[in-house]
Amino acid sequence: MKKTSIPLHRNPKLRSLAVQVSLLFLVFYALFSLYSTTVSNLEDRGIKTSIGFFDEIAPFKVGYSPFLDFKLGETTYIEVFFIGVMNTLLVAILGIIAATFLGFFIGILRTSNNWIASKFALVFVETFRNMPLLLQIMFWNFAIFLAFLPPPKKSIEMGLFYLNSRGLHTPLPVIEDNILSFIWFGIIIATIIGAFIFAKRAKNNFERTGKSVPVFYYSLIAIFGIGFLSFFALGKPLGVEIPVLGKFNFKGGGQLPLPLFSLWFALTVYTSAFIAENVRAGISSISKGQIEAARSIGLSRAQMVRMVILPQALRVVIPPTISQYLNLTKNSSLAIAVGFEEVVAVWANISLNQTGQALIIIAMTIIFYECCSLLTSFILNMYNKRVQIAGR
Repeated sequence: MKKTSIPLHRNPKLRSLAVQVSLLFLVFYALFSLYSTTVSNLEDRGIKTSIGFFDEIAPFKVGYSPFLDFKLGETTYIEVFFIGVMNTLLVAILGIIAATFLGFFIGILRTSNNWIASKFALVFVETFRNMPLLLQIMFWNFAIFLAFLPPPKKSIEMGLFYLNSRGLHTPLPVIEDNILSFIWFGIIIATIIGAFIFAKRAKNNFERTGKSVPVFYYSLIAIFGIGFLSFFALGKPLGVEIPVLGKFNFKGGGQLPLPLFSLWFALTVYTSAFIAENVRAGISSISKGQIEAARSIGLSRAQMVRMVILPQALRVVIPPTISQYLNLTKNSSLAIAVGFEEVVAVWANISLNQTGQALIIIAMTIIFYECCSLLTSFILNMYNKRVQIAGR
């Protein structure tokens, strides 16, 4: 029997491709028209749009630049942009790590059988989740930290750490020998990789035989033990610079300035309240039969959480938590309220006012946040696929 071919104008695949190509063309045409109109209007007002200002010297000072050296009268605008980007990434990474741990802890407390613990978690979530983030940033910075922290000469001493109204002063690692330091870091990384391999094999052995091994403690002992021994075997390739109180402030060491500390603290507390609700929802989604089965074989509460509850809850927790990570990164732009120099403050605010290059500067800021969001979503969605139950 002769096979009947579908006419091209009725082929669903071809029609779908034609529609998508047409829509893509219209989107690019609209963006190009918007760009051309904007550039034309700016030139009519005597504002030339170009990237020529990148190599001009920035006539203002950036107070906090831990990754790139800022020198007044020498640093260019494009270097200021990278300083702002790195400061934003620093806040985002520190905030995501701290909010994840705090959010999971509070979320687990929400499902605790202990009445005090569960009510404390409930009050925490309802208080910080329903308070505007900008208000929280200003509250922690101006009403709490600036009001109650002492001046540098009366700093709160915590071993080698000092906390005062100017921030947190910490010891700073200093590389004494580049080659030996590289070797030492390589040993640490190799030990961490070995710990992951050991954890995977221990998991497979547990699923096959039912015998569990304290992988976490063994891994910690191996990493710290090998790192400690190799550090002395290589002749101490890293030194430590201790902060010392000078006439008006601490000298040497590292410093976490108060605006950064306040911003990080507020973002952590605010975001952790939402993550805690995601964790509570994930735990609540697990059937009671799973928990009763875990109890019937003699698992403790901690073992149930680690081996039964969390692995299944992650399938529900991760998707909404990705959105909270993206929100935390974008919310870091509120740092301008406390004077921290992230990308919006030093690039989309000060640099824009100095140069007038609104189109280029705002476009670069938008592209930066888009790249951060897409990269974060890509990485976490890959992990999300790994923990999902494979369907038929």
